[in-house]
Amino acid sequence: MPYTSVQELPDQVKDNLPKHAQEIYKEAFNSAWDDYKDPDDRRGDASREEVSHKVAWAAVKEKYEKTDGNWQRK
Repeated sequence: MPYTSVQELPDQVKDNLPKHAQEIYKEAFNSAWDDYKDPDDRRGDASREEVSHKVAWAAVKEKYEKTDGNWQRK
């Protein structure tokens, strides 16, 4: 389900990503949630939620990278 705030994000996201990256994650997840509601738009048998999380992580990785165990802006 879509997230209305970063406080609702999974702990793995909240506990590891900087605030700005959390915002990117939330917006990308919510957009993908809308874009991939039709199963025919997804690859394989991935669920809507699974695809949305993958899209969200990919969006974060566009702007951030993990160095020395921490997420840093590129």
